[in-house]
Amino acid sequence: MIKQHVRGTAYGVILNDAVSVQKIGSLEEAPYKGAPKAPVLYIKPANTRVGCGSTVNLPQGAHSVEVAATVGLVIGQAAARVTAADALGHVSGLVLAADLSLPHASYYRPAIKEKCFDGALPLSSVKPLVDIAGLTLVTEIDGEVVDRRPLNDLIRQPAQLLADVSEWMTLNAGDVLLVGVRYQAPQAKAGSVVRLSAEGLGSLNFTIAQGVAA
Repeated sequence: MIKQHVRGTAYGVILNDAVSVQKIGSLEEAPYKGAPKAPVLYIKPANTRVGCGSTVNLPQGAHSVEVAATVGLVIGQAAARVTAADALGHVSGLVLAADLSLPHASYYRPAIKEKCFDGALPLSSVKPLVDIAGLTLVTEIDGEVVDRRPLNDLIRQPAQLLADVSEWMTLNAGDVLLVGVRYQAPQAKAGSVVRLSAEGLGSLNFTIAQGVAA
């Protein structure tokens, strides 16, 4: 079960790691026409959050899902216009997160259907705050390691990311700020058992199941 104080809005971030930026290529062309000057956010609403051990049912007609391993900052007290120096004082802990997304061709159009289906954000229980720069996220699907993601290539490390986001919006206690997902994450199919882990943060386990007609 997710601890009670992880109850607010979850915010995701794209283009916050060097690998994703390299995969996408030039940001000087349409639709961006220039690298973003602020974090690029999207929302994972309350219906997406499930805890460790959950079964995630794919939407009807979907047969696979991208599993983007990341870490979430759990906000412990409201953060508005904070500096990088004091940003982490507003964070109560960390969660392992699997930001699930249905594969889709357009990376630039708001992917509400693809990223906001029920259960599309499994979260671990809250862990103590640690420096994530030295961590490696390991993704296993059906017992096979399919991805190892070092977190030392984040363009904005957690303190700076939170400071930059808080320049224009308040993050409230219980909100979760994901530090970023990689473009084109590994895919799992219906029936797959997924495990995310990182040294010091434990693991997050869940199962992907085929959706059923209403």
